[in-house]
Amino acid sequence: QVQLVESGGGLVQPGGSLRLSCTASGSIFSINIMGWYRQTPGKQREVVAAITSGGITNYADSVKGRFSISRDNAKNTAYLQMNGLKPEDTDVYYCNGVLRPTAMDAWHNYWGQGTQVTVSS
Repeated sequence: QVQLVESGGGLVQPGGSLRLSCTASGSIFSINIMGWYRQTPGKQREVVAAITSGGITNYADSVKGRFSISRDNAKNTAYLQMNGLKPEDTDVYYCNGVLRPTAMDAWHNYWGQGTQVTVSS
């Protein structure tokens, strides 16, 4: 069974920084894309940043220049470094992984449980 576990959320003042981590564990044959999404209650979940197994990255316009996504393929872990945080970055952040549990499986979408990020003075 595959699990994605996030850590690193919390409360930070405007202009501050946080680093989120997401580790995939369980039966994992291969991981393609890992990404971070965020969601405000009542609104659609939106992509924040994503990274392929080859290191190609993509960012939402609202976080470009402030957030940086990276991954350690050997550890099945993705990171989101968030600098220059703003109150509007307050949300629940979810880790997403597109992976194959075994060589016989197709690609599947998995989600973490979410971690709260609050930016407030």
